Amino acid sequence: MSRFTPKVVTANALIEGDVIYLAADDSWTRDLSRAEVIEDEAIAQMRLLDAQRQPGRVVGAYLADVIPGPRGPQPAHFREEFRRKGPSNYAHGKQEGLANV
Repeated sequence: MSRFTPKVVTANALIEGDVIYLAADDSWTRDLSRAEVIEDEAIAQMRLLDAQRQPGRVVGAYLADVIPGPRGPQPAHFREEFRRKGPSNYAHGKQEGLANV
């Protein structure tokens, strides 16, 4: 029996292109610490389907592995850490705000 890894639903905002995460109240947030951590595979699939039914708001929704922590979920893979921080070709905006995280 395999163990399910906790997940969040992530996508890109359709208009701005920013990385966003689905929160428990069905809103979208740009802050990973506010994302809903899903620990059940069936619920994760349902939440993903909910996200994919919002083509006017989001693009490329998928489930991303996370590590639950005291300050909210943390990326379990370097790709998600990279996405969370935003473009790496400048040191302002998201990059500057996350410099000390």
